[in-house]
Amino acid sequence: MNSRTTKSTVSFAYPFAIGGDLTSLPAGDYEVVVDEELLPNLSFEAYRRTTTYILVKSKKAPGSTQMYPIDPKDLKLAISHDRKRSRKFEKSEAVLPPQEGL
Repeated sequence: MNSRTTKSTVSFAYPFAIGGDLTSLPAGDYEVVVDEELLPNLSFEAYRRTTTYILVKSKKAPGSTQMYPIDPKDLKLAISHDRKRSRKFEKSEAVLPPQEGL
């Protein structure tokens, strides 16, 4: 069966958790790897996601990376929480520059 792998980078502005396995990861950039398989016997090309992984730099062995399987829904939820938290902070008066001419 034909398969493909795609990679992307997701950035977190705040510490986050994904699912039950990965708790309290630090803010930063993380690579996400998605494996998909070609659906057979269709008149057009279509793929089904088989696995999604997030790559996490190891604290114990500098320079090495660990690959954790994750649920794409959990990843989407973590990204959403991070973005909401960022927007909340951006709207805070504490970070607005002083207004001139008042």
